[in-house]
Amino acid sequence: MHTWVTAGFLSLLATLSLAADLPKAVTQADFPPTDPALVLLGRDLFFDPILSGNRNIACATCHHPSLASADGMSLGLGEGAVDLGPNRRVDPSNAPQARIPRNAPALFNLGAYEFGSLFHDGRVEADPHAPFGMRMPEGAALERPVASVLTAQAMMPPTSFDEMAGQDQENPVALAARDKRFGGEGGVWDLLCQRIEAIPAYADRFARLLPPGRKLHFTDVARALAEFETYEFQSINSPFDRYLHGDADALNTQQIAGMQVFYGKGNCASCHSGPFQTDHSFHAIGLPQLGPGKEAGGYADRGRIAVTGDPEDRYRFRTPSLRNVAITGPYGHNGAYADLEGMVRHHLAPIRSLAGYDRSQARLHALPDAPDWQAMEDFDEVLRIAEATEIAPVSLSEDEIAALLAFLGALTDPQARSGRLGAPSSVPSGLPMDRLN
Repeated sequence: MHTWVTAGFLSLLATLSLAADLPKAVTQADFPPTDPALVLLGRDLFFDPILSGNRNIACATCHHPSLASADGMSLGLGEGAVDLGPNRRVDPSNAPQARIPRNAPALFNLGAYEFGSLFHDGRVEADPHAPFGMRMPEGAALERPVASVLTAQAMMPPTSFDEMAGQDQENPVALAARDKRFGGEGGVWDLLCQRIEAIPAYADRFARLLPPGRKLHFTDVARALAEFETYEFQSINSPFDRYLHGDADALNTQQIAGMQVFYGKGNCASCHSGPFQTDHSFHAIGLPQLGPGKEAGGYADRGRIAVTGDPEDRYRFRTPSLRNVAITGPYGHNGAYADLEGMVRHHLAPIRSLAGYDRSQARLHALPDAPDWQAMEDFDEVLRIAEATEIAPVSLSEDEIAALLAFLGALTDPQARSGRLGAPSSVPSGLPMDRLN
């Protein structure tokens, strides 16, 4: 038998044996239906700086459709900076006090039914034993039921100093956030609702959507935001999706070889499983630590343990979905790796990669005197990260790595670079919008 025939036959056998391990094809049934009126209302709110304490930053600033639903940076600059994505810079009159301590995650498909926890540490999570079935961070107890985990998550960024609220003494929202008064009269959520109700274009639209006579509550605002995000960032038309739907020509030979590595020798699917390539669990993978961290008074970020208190959860972070992964870097809970190949190679040899980390992989805005590398300069902290690492090294050839990267590229939906609706031309508040030049 000719060599090329043998190779093709063996490839076919490998593909057939792999079929049982592939996830089911994603369909519209995996998502809740969306209300067009709420989607359009949520779009305006998503791009409107009215939801920030100083009226100078919007949800879209860190999650822009033109930047694949994120900001393209390892750690962003939040409230107090100007411009968008890599062009964002410090505003000398109101400079940020620190970088955002974690990478702005992509929002693709987070509205799907199967997503039950959000944030890198899963601190917003569906829990039948929690009030209204949703576990929230300390001080952020829900006052009303919410429609989804994504709705609950949307309530949190306006309460963060560095993300949207502003710093202490700068505005009433920041003062309420400082005192952890998120709910109740005069809390962060109430103050923002008062602003929205004072804008006729918002007040009239909400009045048509709410029961007669009911006062606007921030859960209504969050629901509109989540509705928009569910629609805007639904992303289920990649070559891989088309392949799962039966289009045998949707993937080329190298991508199919990479798929075999992903679901076989590479052991990628042990965590990146299921329709969206995530097991929705938490794992410690030995990522280098940079930036201000999340520890009070320190520079460490020990991940999931801050939510559960379980020592087994030290340095564990939520497994991200890999949809559109080729365009959503930098990668990791803190964006430690700017390019996808670097992140893949880290998974293959996590301890060696941690020890030999190239700091030029981080993509950071200029921020004077930012203590970005204290954790990596603390031998004991690096050792703790290494000791917690739970993924085993994997040996792949250069050809297998190239094939794996090709397959990961096949997870990109062409519409993911711009969003389904994109930004409105203006927002009801009349405030200026951040735009990508």
